Amino acid sequence: MRSWLRSMQIAFTFIGTVVGAGFATGREVMQFFTRFGHWGALLIATATLLFVWLGAKMMLLAAELKAKSYEDLNKHLFGERIGTWVSHLMLVLLLGVNAVMLAGAGSIFSEHLNIAYQTGLLITMAACFALLRRGMNAILAINTLVVPVMFLFTAVLVLHTLNGPGSGRWLTLTSEQSPFAAWMSPFLYAAFNLSMAQAVLVPVGSAIGNPTVLRRGAWLGGIGIGVMLLAGHLTLSSRMPGIQQFDIPMGGIARETGPWVHYAFIFLIFMEIFTTLVADIYGLTLQLQERLQFSRSALVLAVLFICFVAGQFGFGPLLSTLYPLFGMLSLGWMFLMGRDRKLRPRPPSLPS
Repeated sequence: MRSWLRSMQIAFTFIGTVVGAGFATGREVMQFFTRFGHWGALLIATATLLFVWLGAKMMLLAAELKAKSYEDLNKHLFGERIGTWVSHLMLVLLLGVNAVMLAGAGSIFSEHLNIAYQTGLLITMAACFALLRRGMNAILAINTLVVPVMFLFTAVLVLHTLNGPGSGRWLTLTSEQSPFAAWMSPFLYAAFNLSMAQAVLVPVGSAIGNPTVLRRGAWLGGIGIGVMLLAGHLTLSSRMPGIQQFDIPMGGIARETGPWVHYAFIFLIFMEIFTTLVADIYGLTLQLQERLQFSRSALVLAVLFICFVAGQFGFGPLLSTLYPLFGMLSLGWMFLMGRDRKLRPRPPSLPS
């Protein structure tokens, strides 16, 4: 029972790290899947398989290597010299992703709560700083609380959609996008999210160590991500193409179900953004601590300030510009992860 509970914690952290600003708001699902029409469901199935396979492999490699941060994993994959440069690039990418997360939080405050965008950014930064002072256990705990509730409210939106007139559009929706762009999409999406998630999954894999627990966590987490992707795709497809006008399309759909469900779902979207932001900044500061002789609190403040400055560009422009670019850069990382054969069997041990 203890090992199953630990696997569930890993799964929820895996889901919570991937289900961030773009996913929870609906923008990522729109960009990578829904805009390809009826192909979306098959593309989501492909992405789910990649999450399960490579998520498990990443954590098992981290446990095998006893990696302190994602730089140790990158040096294993690319070699000492190139791995160091890849880690430098990852620092830049993570800063960009965190800026998107922070901008997404600001958009929630401005679009749905009538609170100024800048105020939303500052509130999110303060909460993030407070939680990060508690370390990895706080990240595992908050994901264990938030992710199950997110599943519940996603199910509410799906049921609301199934009772509406456009419930079957995900099977018939047409698209003018090219087949090449469609089939590149799940690989770009998985590559980007997995390469970003290594900031958290590598320390988790190294800390847990038990191969059985890690594999089970990867299966549960990967399938959970796939279910939420499909639910988001089904919901968004029923409102295409008009839903594309919103920065936070899932929030617009939640508004249709009544004020209480709307505000509860908006809060959950914020929490999903928040959990990813916290997890990514945690991994980023671990990496920075290996290079800079500053306290973790000082590094967290510096990273948050950089994200605040970048967040002035706005959520929609940042996501639509940066995410596809980061996905292309992450394909090389995913290819090396997939072909790596240096993982050795390890006797199981009780999880800590």
